[in-house]
This record gives sequence, structure tokens and C-alpha cells, in this order.
Amino acid sequence: MLLSGKGKHRRSSKATRAIALAGAAGVAVAAPLMAAGTASAATASEWDAVAQCESGGNWSINTGNGYYGGLQFSASTWAAYGGTAYAPTADQASKSQQIAIAEKVLAGQGKGAWPSCGVGLSSATYSGGSAESTTPQRSTEQPTTRSEQRQAPKQSAPKQTAPKKADAKKTVTTPTGKKVKKGDGEYKVVAGDTLSKIAQAHGVKGGWAKLFELNKDVVEDADLIYPGQQLHLK
Repeated sequence: MLLSGKGKHRRSSKATRAIALAGAAGVAVAAPLMAAGTASAATASEWDAVAQCESGGNWSINTGNGYYGGLQFSASTWAAYGGTAYAPTADQASKSQQIAIAEKVLAGQGKGAWPSCGVGLSSATYSGGSAESTTPQRSTEQPTTRSEQRQAPKQSAPKQTAPKKADAKKTVTTPTGKKVKKGDGEYKVVAGDTLSKIAQAHGVKGGWAKLFELNKDVVEDADLIYPGQQLHLK
């Protein structure tokens, strides 16, 4: 967040007094006041471009899709990077406050937090420590921003295998209750049929013996065939 001119004046005066005191005591002093915070990683115009891409430049937008504000933060990311110090969700925070949190997200996660809209952002730099030590770990459960949600790979639904045909469709039940092979031939046996009758009616060369040979994987006994069995004629 940008400091007012008055704030800058107070800060500069405080630092000057601290250094003057240190000089009078003859002791070397580090100046954490001057090094604290983060270096600006992206310009205001760059963030404006991201907001234009994400939300049409509406910094107070809340459409109910789970992402808030001009840069479309998820609620969990906003909270994880300290945004709730400003407002419960990003849409209720000012533009400068949203940018302040965005800088932290950029430093911790890079442009990938806005994969569709953040390509023009400058690289993030931290002057107060590494991104690992100053930013929370990235959540793998929810995308950081709306554009990242759009880029997230869709999980394919598990393939459903067709149920196997019931054995009942591959067998025929005899009058005694025994199950015999049904077969997949072109002729369906009816009551009163014999191999001899079928061979004669359909002109099977070789007669019943040939018909039996053609269907020996289905017919176990040449004298026993059952209605519903399907026999090959050639």
C-alpha cells in the first residue's frame, strides 16, 4: 500500500533520529526500518491489466462464484496471505489493499496464480526474506484465483465397463433343469428337431454327422439337442 506524504515524513524522521543516536554512541546499526517489507514486484498498470482480464476492472466485484475483487482471489487465498486484516473478502477491500496481497501471492506462487491473465506481470522480488519463509504453502485443494480455476486440468470420470453378459444368455436350460451351451449359429433349434431332420431340411452336405461335427462345441451327444440352441449349418 502506498504511504501518504505525511507518513513518509514521519518514517524518514524516525530513521534519521535512530541513525544519529547510533552515530553518537559509536555503534554500527542495521536499519530494519528501511529494509522492511517487500519490493514492488509489479506496477500499478500491470495490476490494472490483470484486473481488466479477470473481472473487467471491477475491484469490488462479487458474482457468487467463490472468487472476489478485481484480481479474483479465492477466500482461502485471501485469508492465507493476510487479506483479512483489511476485509473479510477481497471485494470489500480497496484496490491498493488487494494489490498489496497480490504482491505476496505473486512472490509466493509466481504468475501461475493468474495463468490466463498474469502473463504481463513483472517477476516478484522480496527484500525481507525468501518466498518460502514469508508466504504460506500453496493449497492443492483450491485454485488461487478464478483464472487458475479455468486452467486447472479437468479430472476425467472413471471409465465404466460394460457389464458382462449373464451366463444365462449363453446357456439353455433343458427339461431336466440342466444348463447346456446355447451356441451362436444361424439356426435355432425348436421342439421336435433332430440333427438328421435339420440337416435334411437345410440341405447340409454330409447329413447329421456333418452337422454334429460343425457344432460339437455345443452339442455333446448327437442324439440330444434342445430347443433354444443355435446351430451352425455350414
